Amino acid sequence: MTRLKKYFSRLLTGAIVLSLSSCASALTQANTDTPVTQTIQTFSVTQLDATGSTPAQDQQVAPVVTQPLKATNTKAISTTPSNKTVSLNIYQADSQCQALVSEKVAIPLANSVNAAVGNVLKQADSGDFDLVGYRVNVNANSRIATVDLRLSPNSRRQFVSLSTCEQFALFGSLRKTLTSNSQLKIKAVRFTQQGKEIKL
Repeated sequence: MTRLKKYFSRLLTGAIVLSLSSCASALTQANTDTPVTQTIQTFSVTQLDATGSTPAQDQQVAPVVTQPLKATNTKAISTTPSNKTVSLNIYQADSQCQALVSEKVAIPLANSVNAAVGNVLKQADSGDFDLVGYRVNVNANSRIATVDLRLSPNSRRQFVSLSTCEQFALFGSLRKTLTSNSQLKIKAVRFTQQGKEIKL
């Protein structure tokens, strides 16, 4: 019988601990979902009166509402407001691959170089040539941009198999877009594939 009592007392203790821990986590969750109101006291600066003493300080109370921190998967937070844009000329090859034609596009100011490259690359994908990503690094001293392009492992064609027109449309458009927009301050462009220079 005592053995049975020990068993039930341990079971009951475990259930109580478990229920208390779940209540605490529910309470913590409830607390993180609601804004917290704090009161902050601010003091105004007062001048000395003629006797050299300070009059009573004026107290002002201002409520401040803070939002809870949430653990989410987010990208780096930009300090520039997202509604600021810059107008850039995005170049694409004409229908006969003879010249590059510009089109004015509003690009987010915060990440204008990457956005410009992304706009050019929208036109580059075809059924058998599949770009899956890119990375742009700009050397702060030399102002040379390195565009690292990533092909899908399943892509049937490689960069060297592109026709002269396709090479002009891809690399010429990227180079002209990055170097012709003075806001980007890029002097030259290099192209790599997973860190290795692309030789055509």
